Amino acid sequence: MALPVVVDAEYLKEVDKARRDLRALIANRNCAPIMVRLAWHDAGTYDVNTKTGGANGSIRNEEEYSHGANNGLKKALDFCEEVKAKYSKITYADLYQLAGVVAIEVTGGPTIEFVPGRRDSNVCTKEGRLPDAKLGVPHLRSIFYRMGLSDKDIVALSGAHTLGRAHEERSGFEGPWTQDPLKFDNSYFVELLKGETTGLLKLPTDKALLDDPEFRHYVELYAKDEDAFFRDYAESHKKLSELGFATSSKPISPKDGTILAQSAVGVVVTAAVVILGYLYEVHKRGK
Repeated sequence: MALPVVVDAEYLKEVDKARRDLRALIANRNCAPIMVRLAWHDAGTYDVNTKTGGANGSIRNEEEYSHGANNGLKKALDFCEEVKAKYSKITYADLYQLAGVVAIEVTGGPTIEFVPGRRDSNVCTKEGRLPDAKLGVPHLRSIFYRMGLSDKDIVALSGAHTLGRAHEERSGFEGPWTQDPLKFDNSYFVELLKGETTGLLKLPTDKALLDDPEFRHYVELYAKDEDAFFRDYAESHKKLSELGFATSSKPISPKDGTILAQSAVGVVVTAAVVILGYLYEVHKRGK
C-alpha cells in the first residue's frame, strides 16, 4: 500500500512551480486536449463499489497505457515526465490531474479547484472501464454511475469535447467536434444541437446526449448559457479528478504552513511559561 502523501509547504511550492511549467508547456505545444484526456483516463477507471482504480497515476504503467482506450496517451505521459523530472516530490497522480486542470484554464475554460495529495499506485485495472464511443445511453450511464457520477456530470464532462479532435488510428473516428478545437467554450453543445449540418464530428456517445430527455435538458441549458456550463463543468471536473482520493477539506498553503509553524511555537512558549510559573510558585511555598 502506498504511503500517505505529506502535503506540506515544500510540496505546495513544487505544485505551484509545476503549475507554471505546465502552463508554458501546454501553451507552447498546443497539447491541452491530450492533457485533459490523460487526466480523465487516469481518473475514469474508478469503481465506487470496489473502491478500485481512480486518479492514482497507474496509467503511467505500460500495462495500462497500452489499453486500446489509451491509444496515443504515451505522448502526454512523456510531456508530464519532463515536469516530473524537475519536481520529484509531486506524485504522478497529482501531476496528471494538475495537467488536466491547467489545460482547461490555458484554453479559456473555468478555474478548477485543485487539492493535492493523491497517492501513486502500480495496480492497474482491467481494460474496459472507460467509455466506448460506439455505444449509447445505457452504456454511458453504466460507466459513469460506476464511478459515482450523475447525469449532470455525464453531460458537463462531455462538454470537454469542445477541445481537440478524434484520430482514426486511436479511436476509429476522425475529426474535431468544434470549429476551434483549442478554445474551451460551450460550442460543443451548440454544434450538437445543429445536427449533421456542420460536418463536425458526432460520435454515437455524443448523439446519445440528445436521445435521452434528462441528458438533452443539460445539453440545451449549456448551449444557451455558457456560464452555467462553466460552473457545472468546474464542479464535475473536480469530482472526476478526485475519484478514489480522500481529500482534506482545504490544502495548507505555504503561507498557512508558516502561520501554523508560528502558532505551534507560540503554544510551546506559552506552555513553558505556565509550567515555569507553576514550579516557581511551588518552590516559593516550600521555603
